[in-house]
Amino acid sequence: MYAALHLQRRLRKGEAEVLVVSPDPYMTYQPFLPEAAAGSISPRHVVVPLRRTLKRCEVLVGEATSVDHAARTAHVRTLATEEEGAGDITLHYDELVVAPGSVSRTLPVPGLAEHGIGFKTVEEAIGLRNHVLEQLDIASSTRDPEVRDAALTFVFVGGGYAGVEALAELEDMARYAARYYHNLSPDDLRFLLVEATDRILPEVGPEMGRYALRELRGRNIDVRLDTRLDSCEDRVAVLSDGSRHPARTLVWTAGVRPHPVLAATDLPLDERGRVRCHPDLRVEDTDHAWAAGDAAAVPDLTAGKDGVYCAPNAQHAVRQSKVLAGNVLCSLRGHSLRDYRHAYVGSVASLGLHKGVAHVYGQKFKGYPAWFLHRAYHLSRIPTFNRKARVLAEWTLAGLFKREIVSLGSVENPRAEFELAAGTGRHPEAS
Repeated sequence: MYAALHLQRRLRKGEAEVLVVSPDPYMTYQPFLPEAAAGSISPRHVVVPLRRTLKRCEVLVGEATSVDHAARTAHVRTLATEEEGAGDITLHYDELVVAPGSVSRTLPVPGLAEHGIGFKTVEEAIGLRNHVLEQLDIASSTRDPEVRDAALTFVFVGGGYAGVEALAELEDMARYAARYYHNLSPDDLRFLLVEATDRILPEVGPEMGRYALRELRGRNIDVRLDTRLDSCEDRVAVLSDGSRHPARTLVWTAGVRPHPVLAATDLPLDERGRVRCHPDLRVEDTDHAWAAGDAAAVPDLTAGKDGVYCAPNAQHAVRQSKVLAGNVLCSLRGHSLRDYRHAYVGSVASLGLHKGVAHVYGQKFKGYPAWFLHRAYHLSRIPTFNRKARVLAEWTLAGLFKREIVSLGSVENPRAEFELAAGTGRHPEAS
């Protein structure tokens, strides 16, 4: 989306046409997913509608199934082709920009596919919020102590950004919501973070990582380092340290991998499945093809040595898109290309409301200042003034009123009530 945005701003009239193929009609600003899950931001405001933002581009909602760059064609499956029962449509192009991002990296853990919950999309954030609040309802209404304990146990796997921020925000929200249940106490809830390495939040440095660990443990969150999830069959999390934890909630945030569509292209890939790129974001040994973001292996020229590639994070992806758009235009106009070069300036992470850690330009922050930096930075980065204003307004209102703790589980199956009425003769008004 960022690359198309820069292109539409700089293209001359009639110079080129930009076609954006995306499975969703919006871009998700993923750093705000934890706050969307906790109810601090409306889920509608962490997504950016493509058609309204990319007014000079053509947007096709569909999923690329394969790319034959030698023939300059891409095959795309859309909702219409599925409805018609027809095959994929074939698109012809002159220049190809590959930026499909990444997907959750799963492991062959027994029970994970059946019981795990991901945290990469806004739909998963909404579903996880509803699920957590539903567990409080289950615990409040059951007389079975085993069901109650399992409902009040929340297991998060992965101690990186996604796992720690999701855990911290949801723990804040769930303990706040528990006060409205007559037979639940915030201390009844149990949160468990499982991390396979010896530290959490490696992006903010060792010192701030240790502070984050102390902060989480001080909130009665059980953090298990050097520990793996061996199984989660029958809703029981079995860890490599031998412990067993009956839990109805298991959130999987243990890393990402490049989008699998890359394997259905004829572009050169590295051992991790990323597209091999030159520093100017051209695909290696391939003309008229470009790549950026999580799916691209872009050499990090600021590292001072060979074999180091840019980390798969938004800080690089957003900046790469601007360079990529400029280089595509330079290529069309016969000008020289510019290499992508960006020194890592630091990281910020939220640990819940008014709590955070940050390591920016060599300076370390923690607590409220780090939390404020986290919000200020991401507010400046979310695209369009419309979204910035809406997010800021919601934060302002949240400071004046109490949290919303309503579960809207019915949004995941909106026809359930009508199907019940149609099948039993029961009228919804009668309920």
